[in-house]
Amino acid sequence: MTALRCSGLSRSFGALAAVDGVDLAVAPGARHALIGPNGAGKSTLFRLVSGTMRADAGRVELAGRDVTGLSEVKRCRLGMSQTMQHASLFASMTAAETVALAAARHENGPISLLPRRQPRVAARAEELLSDVGLAGRGGVAVPALSHGERKQLEVALALACRPSLLLLDEPAAGMSPAESARLVELLRGLPPEITVLFVEHDLDLVFSLADAVTVLHLGRVLCSGTPDEVRASEAVRAAYLGTGRREELFLS
Repeated sequence: MTALRCSGLSRSFGALAAVDGVDLAVAPGARHALIGPNGAGKSTLFRLVSGTMRADAGRVELAGRDVTGLSEVKRCRLGMSQTMQHASLFASMTAAETVALAAARHENGPISLLPRRQPRVAARAEELLSDVGLAGRGGVAVPALSHGERKQLEVALALACRPSLLLLDEPAAGMSPAESARLVELLRGLPPEITVLFVEHDLDLVFSLADAVTVLHLGRVLCSGTPDEVRASEAVRAAYLGTGRREELFLS
C-alpha cells in the first residue's frame, strides 16, 4: 500500500493545464521531493493533494482511502497535515502557546485562551517543541523567533495533528545555509511512520534529504525515481536548461 497515490490528477485554468494527468505514488515512510522549473505545476499539485483546491479530474488516495471529494479539514483528520510556503502564526503568542493551541484543537479538548495551563496540553507542546529543535524556546514570543525558528515552529504545528503524511511547501524558503542544514536534520529525525512529501527549490537540500524525487514539467510528470536516477535523466537535464539551475541540479 502507498502512503499517497494520485491517479490522473488534472486541474486547468482556462486553456492552461496546470496539472495534466499526474500519476504519483509516495511510499510509506518516504522523504519524497517534488521539483521542477517555475510553472511546472508543483504548487497546484500540492493544493490538489491537500484539498485546498478541487481537481477537474483524477483521484487522490491516502493510505488506500479515496479522499478526492473530501475537504482539507477532513483530510487532516485522516492523517494529512501541511505547512505553507509563507508562515501564518499568531504574533501575540509565544511559541509554546501557539503549539499548545494546535495540540488542544487536535485532541478535541476545550480551546482555552491559556492552553498552557492545561497540563496534558502543555506537556504535549513542550514535547513537540523539543522534537523540532526548539527546546527551551517555548517562552519566546513568535515575532522574536528567527526566520528559521518560525519555520521549525510551523513543523511543530503540523506535527500536533499527529499526521501519517506531512506536506511541506518550500520549507527552506528564505533560510540561511545553516538553517537549511538544521531543517534537514529535523526532517531526517522524524519518526519513520511519518511520510514526507515536500516541494523545494533548494536542490542541495532536496538531494541531501530525499530518497525519492518526482520532477514536474509543464504540468506532467517528467521523471520519478531515486535521486541518482533523476540526476542521470536526459529529459530532466533538458527541462532545466536555461533556468540557471542546471549546474546546481547536477553538481556531483
